[in-house]
Amino acid sequence: MSVYLIATVRVDDPETYKKYTAKTPALIEKHGGRFLARGGAVEAVEGEPFVDRMVLVEFPSREHFDAFHGSPEYQEAMKFRHASSESRFLVVEGVTGDGSAPDPKVVKSGC
Repeated sequence: MSVYLIATVRVDDPETYKKYTAKTPALIEKHGGRFLARGGAVEAVEGEPFVDRMVLVEFPSREHFDAFHGSPEYQEAMKFRHASSESRFLVVEGVTGDGSAPDPKVVKSGC
C-alpha cells in the first residue's frame, strides 16, 4: 500500500536549506518515491492561513519510506534541514479499496 509523506516546513535560512533540497530528489527516487508537490503555492480554503513550505511525496510502501528516512545519506542531508528550518513530517497510508463512505477508520481525535 502506498504511503504519503506530508512535510510542512518553516524555512529560516534559505541558502542552507537549498543544500538539503539539492540532495533529496535523488534519495527519494532511489527509494521508489516521487514528488507530488514540492514547495508550490498553498491556499488555505478553510482554517488558519498557511504560510510555510509544503511537500508531498508518494512512496510505494511504508518499508520504502522507512528505508529512505533511515538511510545514512538522508540522515546526512537532514542535518541541513534541521540547521535551517522547523519542520513537521507526517506519514499517512493511502486508501485501500475504492475509498467509499463511510470511512471505517474514523475515531475520536487523540485516541
